[in-house]
Amino acid sequence: MKVNQSEFIISAVSPSQYPQDALPEIALAGRSNVGKSSLINRMLGRRNLARTSSQPGKTQTLNFYLINQDLYFVDLPGYGYAKVSQEQRRKWGQFIEQYLTNRESLKLLLLLIDSRHEPSKDDLLMYDWVRHIGLPIAVVATKADKMPRSQWQKHVKVVKETLGMPKDDPFFLFSSETGMGKEELWSHIEQAIGYVDPAEAALEKD
Repeated sequence: MKVNQSEFIISAVSPSQYPQDALPEIALAGRSNVGKSSLINRMLGRRNLARTSSQPGKTQTLNFYLINQDLYFVDLPGYGYAKVSQEQRRKWGQFIEQYLTNRESLKLLLLLIDSRHEPSKDDLLMYDWVRHIGLPIAVVATKADKMPRSQWQKHVKVVKETLGMPKDDPFFLFSSETGMGKEELWSHIEQAIGYVDPAEAALEKD
C-alpha cells in the first residue's frame, strides 16, 4: 500500500469514543518500549506521527491513526511495565479486552516482540488469549537491526518456539531503522483487510 495520507484521529478509552465509520482496523500490542510507535512511523513514512518515548508506559489509551481514508492503525497501551499501578493495569486490561473481543471492524492484531529477547510471560499470555478468541494475529519481531544478521534465525527460532507458534502462522522480522519487513507486513495487512490497489483495479478493468 502506498501511504499518501496519515493522521492521528483520537485517543480513546471507551467504545463511545471509537471512530464510527466502520473502516477496517489493525491493532498493535506489545510490551512497553517494544517499538510500536517506531513501527507505525516507519510503516506510514512519517517521522513523528506516533510519538516515541524513552519513558515506558507512556501510551495509556487506544490511539487511532487513519491511513489513506482506508483503514486505521490502533496503538494499544504497552504491557509489562512495573511502575504502572495495579489499578491502572486493571483499567487498561478492561478496555483493551473489551476492544479486542467486541470491535467488529478489527481485522488483525500485530503482536510486537523484541527479537533480541525470549518472549515474556505477558507476551505468551497475549498470544494465547488472542488465538483463543479467534482474532487473526501476526507476530512482528522488532529491532532486528540491533543484532548481527548471523543471529537472526537463532532468535526467530527462540521467539516462535517460546510462543508455540504453528508453522504457518504469519511472522515478520522487522526493523524500524532500516525498513526491513515493511513491504511484507504491508502485503499481509492488505490481505487481512481485503484491500485492492486502485491503480491495479483500473488496469484490470482495461
